[in-house]
Amino acid sequence: MKKLLGCVLGAVLALPFSVLAADPAASATAAAAAVPAVSGSVAGQLTQLVLGLLLVVGLIFFLAWLMRRVQQAGPAGKGQVIDLIASRALGPRDRLLLVQVGNEQILLGLSPGTITALHVLKEPVVVPSTPEKATPEFAQHLLKILGKDQKDTK
Repeated sequence: MKKLLGCVLGAVLALPFSVLAADPAASATAAAAAVPAVSGSVAGQLTQLVLGLLLVVGLIFFLAWLMRRVQQAGPAGKGQVIDLIASRALGPRDRLLLVQVGNEQILLGLSPGTITALHVLKEPVVVPSTPEKATPEFAQHLLKILGKDQKDTK
């Protein structure tokens, strides 16, 4: 799959250089022979423009689909050793991350440009798989003001 992607990208990138390397007079006559004479009408030019645009947009979507397929087929899929257990934002650009590597859990501090190991936990933190749905304090206060019971919202 990677060889196919390399061939396609190589051909697409080599195309402009092959046009530049060709003899200008020969390429002009070949282009004139290959492209049928289009009447100078606006409709013909508009049709060419729309078809060219559709071709470019289609090529972009095809390459995006192909890149997703190649990334999914990579070794980073199943059997990962590193798992993100939890994350908490401390500010607009700073975070705390709890990461599990093998049997160890490590608390990491993440800020722009740096990742710092803050603590290696001796006992792993058990994270419940189904967290309780807690209503935020603001929502509870708003329901209280509106006179609605919390049971009515469910």
